[in-house]
Amino acid sequence: MSYAAAMSISPILCVAGARPNMMKVAPVIAALRRTDARPVRLVHTGQHYDEGMNAVFFRDLGIDPPDDALAVGSASHAQMTARIMERFEPLVERDRPALVVVVGDVNSTIACALVSTKLGVPVAHVESGLRSFDRAMPEEINRVLTDQISDLLFVSEPSGVANLAREGVDAARVHLVGNVMIDSLQANLARAAAPATTVARGGGRDAAGRIGEGFALLTLHRPSNVDDQATLTGLLDVVADIAAALPVVFPVHPRTRARIESFGLVQRLEEPGLVALPPVGYLEMLGLMRDARIVLTDSGGIQEETTALGVPCLTLRANTERPVTVDQGTNTLVGSDPERIRAAFADIRRTGGKAGRVPELWDGRASERIAAIVRDRLSDRP
Repeated sequence: MSYAAAMSISPILCVAGARPNMMKVAPVIAALRRTDARPVRLVHTGQHYDEGMNAVFFRDLGIDPPDDALAVGSASHAQMTARIMERFEPLVERDRPALVVVVGDVNSTIACALVSTKLGVPVAHVESGLRSFDRAMPEEINRVLTDQISDLLFVSEPSGVANLAREGVDAARVHLVGNVMIDSLQANLARAAAPATTVARGGGRDAAGRIGEGFALLTLHRPSNVDDQATLTGLLDVVADIAAALPVVFPVHPRTRARIESFGLVQRLEEPGLVALPPVGYLEMLGLMRDARIVLTDSGGIQEETTALGVPCLTLRANTERPVTVDQGTNTLVGSDPERIRAAFADIRRTGGKAGRVPELWDGRASERIAAIVRDRLSDRP
């Protein structure tokens, strides 16, 4: 297609802002580009902006540099959402896209969906319908509002279809397509880094050798777990107990490290058997998840990835917006209670944990189904 012809066709804008968005948007962009000649542009809001939480994922996932970078940086929820809207609106007015694709549940998701809807541009939401039913989670507000104003709702698990029906969303807008996170996982699993290599790169003393006989993986970043000193202290106490029995590899999120430092808990990162690392890239995290004996996390996406990998997962939350990982997968909710976590860890050590199974349509082809639906929807658009 000539440059002039390409410029005459309304593009599709795909929005990403935070680390989990990268794994969701990468296969969608690739599938859209394979399916249609319509230009597909990536807008990166800059909600995650440091090397460990951003650029490394572009490299690992083979994503081209964004066509537009909004560079909003860190701020309060209100300030960040407002900045994104202010900086995204001129792009929509400039490009007059045929469709804006938003993914996940971060501030970038709702901000760009609001701008697009108010300018009369259709919105597609990838990962629609997930609900924790906990309005104290900012992500839950983003999910509910984005789904209400989206034109195409792409759902990853059956609970999402039921939730949207309960909320009165027109079934014609809802499409159960599977999980794009698993598309990325399957496409990159063969390239995943060996855990010993990842740990050695983190600089831990004799760390690579310490995980040779098996290890647990920990991720921790949610405000409910890290912003309260008593809660965080209790979690680090139980992690130290687990590390005495099985080495624990802990890539420390920047937010979590800041809280650990402000609470005077830095020495807890030096516990025997605990391997504290800086944030790791996607391929490194994938290798750690694949080879871990058990994963402890408060992340949403890791619940899905461990289910796909068949690795037992203890989710350090009282609820989950991904119930299929509990009902069918390898996930168990344990909250932040130290005794409950200890008991669940001991049970997995004794029994091997839940076997689980991979849910329906988590087959690595969700993005293809999305692209086909988008192509049909836009077939009569210039």
